[in-house]
Amino acid sequence: MVDTVKKLLIKYREVILYLIFGVLTTAVNMIIFFLLLNVLNIHYIISNVIAWIAAVLFAYVTNKSIVFQAKTENKKDKIREFISFIACRVFSLLIETVMLWLMVDIIDFNSNISKIITSIVVVIINYIGSKFFIFIKK
Repeated sequence: MVDTVKKLLIKYREVILYLIFGVLTTAVNMIIFFLLLNVLNIHYIISNVIAWIAAVLFAYVTNKSIVFQAKTENKKDKIREFISFIACRVFSLLIETVMLWLMVDIIDFNSNISKIITSIVVVIINYIGSKFFIFIKK
């Protein structure tokens, strides 16, 4: 039993770590979002962008070093990797922002619940981008 669990942990290490750090990244995003929105009364779109910036910086460091253990040999590859990471996150931010706008302004849905729903979509998009387009193992 212990060996089976150990083999599964080794086999799915990357996915497990991505989920752990994805949850932590989402927590960074949501805590900042909720504080800005509910405590400081900053508009939900502005709150979302500020929370996004903090979460992206946290995610880049943890995804590169811990989750995907990406090793870049030269400065050119490091720059390409960082720009690709930011581009993927900008894409998911645009999707998240449109989804929030549709849910909050058009459908008149609760902004806090809308943020949770959109975060699930964003985690999936970001994993696919990181796994297959950014931190590619050579």
